[in-house]
Amino acid sequence: MPPAGTARRPFVIAVLVIAAMTLLRIVYASSIELRTDEAYYWTWSKEAALSFLDHPPMIAWLIRFGTAIFGDTVLGVRFGGIVAMLVTQLLLADIVRRLTHDARAIMFAVLMPEAALYYGLLMAKVAPDVAMIPFAVAMMWSLVRLAQSGDGRWWIAAGLFAGLSMLSKFTAIMFAPAVAAFVLVPDWRGRWLRSPYPYLAVLVAIAVFSPVLIWNAQHDWASFRFQGVRATANYGISLRTIGDYIGLQFGLVGFVMLPVVLTGLVLTAWRGIRTREPVAILLSTAVLVPFLYFLFKSLTLRVGDTWPMFMWPVGFAAAAVNFVMLSRENWPARLIRSSLFWVRTAIISGIAFVVIVFLYYVATPWNLLGKIDPIGGEAGYEQVAARVQTALDETGATWIATTDYRTYAMMRWLFRGRVPVIELTERGRFQDFADPGMDRIRGHAGIYVGREPDDRASIWDSIPARREQLGKVERRWRGVLSDTYVIEKLSGWTPELSPPKDSPLFQWKVLAGVLPSPLVGEGGIGGLRPPFLRTPKRSFGYGAG
Repeated sequence: MPPAGTARRPFVIAVLVIAAMTLLRIVYASSIELRTDEAYYWTWSKEAALSFLDHPPMIAWLIRFGTAIFGDTVLGVRFGGIVAMLVTQLLLADIVRRLTHDARAIMFAVLMPEAALYYGLLMAKVAPDVAMIPFAVAMMWSLVRLAQSGDGRWWIAAGLFAGLSMLSKFTAIMFAPAVAAFVLVPDWRGRWLRSPYPYLAVLVAIAVFSPVLIWNAQHDWASFRFQGVRATANYGISLRTIGDYIGLQFGLVGFVMLPVVLTGLVLTAWRGIRTREPVAILLSTAVLVPFLYFLFKSLTLRVGDTWPMFMWPVGFAAAAVNFVMLSRENWPARLIRSSLFWVRTAIISGIAFVVIVFLYYVATPWNLLGKIDPIGGEAGYEQVAARVQTALDETGATWIATTDYRTYAMMRWLFRGRVPVIELTERGRFQDFADPGMDRIRGHAGIYVGREPDDRASIWDSIPARREQLGKVERRWRGVLSDTYVIEKLSGWTPELSPPKDSPLFQWKVLAGVLPSPLVGEGGIGGLRPPFLRTPKRSFGYGAG
């Protein structure tokens, strides 16, 4: 039996690293201005809608939680993501503890996310995926408890967390094959098929998900039609989009970490198939099925940056468990030593990479990637807002108009309710939004701010306002020009908040031949994308991810 100090060492190391990396994420969250999709989700948090066109409402609730504590600050908006990361690590630790009772494996499970760029740093960026991840891992944790205890009541907990996952993002449904395999492949399938608990779990999940169903029933199933177009979009086969998908996984999970996790998953899947062990089947299928699905989809279109990110925490747990199982199954000592080396290398090199990226954005003045920098490409809106404020003061205008949701979101964020902000187009995105202040809009002039060449778009044929150009303003980050915006005075017209559904002012955009930004991932920037992996076209995610 190892000395008590030796047994505690992995725990102490893990706690110290997590504390340091959490502080790093807090500094990052407090230092970097909101990106456009984050500001867009923040606008949702100010509304009382049951759900939204682009996504279910959990991300709005998560932001509301943070801003209730820290106010409408960048840390307040992002605080929920920092908490989500810690909750995810706690659940991963307990899953691995229950399956291995090995302190080193637990340490690996909680440090692997810290060594992956998306989790170690970008979990501080709020997105629907960030809201979904802890609930998805909690569902897996509940099923592990079920497998170990045999107590069918854990199905109810799994159904609750499944519903909360779906209330965060629709891609949670991609765990369904893993749950089905968990029930049907092991020898216990007869017991659970005859038990009422799995069916009660489904009912619980549907009940929790009901706000989305109710909202969609009231709005012509808009969310499902919106996402359905995305899911069924198809183009010709492209090697570039395949490389894009694979490269993103290396970049966001880790150049060493990704092979380590995939190896652990393959061995776990082999173990589950060979022995029909429920948890091995569950963990491996939960990652490999979505991974292979997205790989298949990447043959014909660009997979969004963050779409696969919900699955990798389960992969971290499987890889940590697999490390212990190699010893228990008497694999060759040389292979076990090699596995230990690569796990340690993945964690150390990954954390170093996360810290380097953090320092680049927080502590250096450089822009090494130019216009394609994923953070800098969405920075500099303060310059635009300052020019809009000058136009408001000079003209006496009382409201701000935009024609894209990114500019709309950033103007709402930067003006914080001092001036009503209206997106004139895509009004289908804003169903059930509160009155932005029509008493300050009706009968008054407004200031239009739009990125060139949106000011010359055909949609203006449907907007009978008098337009007077007031000038232009550039948006820059660290000396690099990102975009140029037109500032115009609008008069003689009051925008319609609820145009007919057949109006061009109502229709949301799902597909775009040319993206509004070379940085756009799933309607925004899901993560840091190397320049050689960027695909300027062939995306099917115009709207927020």
